[in-house]
Amino acid sequence: MQIDKDLFQDKIDVIEKNLKFLDEYKDIEIEKFLDNYKDVQAVKYSLFEIIESCIDIASHIISVKGFERAESYADMFEILKKNKIIDTELTRKLSDMARFRNILVHSYAKVDNSKVLTFVKEELIDVENFIKELLEITKNFN
Repeated sequence: MQIDKDLFQDKIDVIEKNLKFLDEYKDIEIEKFLDNYKDVQAVKYSLFEIIESCIDIASHIISVKGFERAESYADMFEILKKNKIIDTELTRKLSDMARFRNILVHSYAKVDNSKVLTFVKEELIDVENFIKELLEITKNFN
């Protein structure tokens, strides 16, 4: 089986659309953000879509390459690291994002919305780096 480049592009399109949307929030003041329920919900959902797309890409690579089965979403990025698809620092950050996704979806703990905004302001570069690495690496996938 080969990497499905259309699937990759569809997921990258979702990520890029949401990254562009979230750019609007990089300079917003925390109080203004927290006072607008619609903005908070929209940002959370955009983050969810970004993280889900990264997970979907990781899952596809693992499946196509026949790598070991992941026990969790965070483990998927560990498997990519183990197989030299992504580096250690990016693995840590993407694994943290996968855990954050679980909090967003399952409300294991009350989400601290100020941390959501901090995530938007400081962590999205990791998603951009993931996409750049994947685009480079997938050129060599068969």
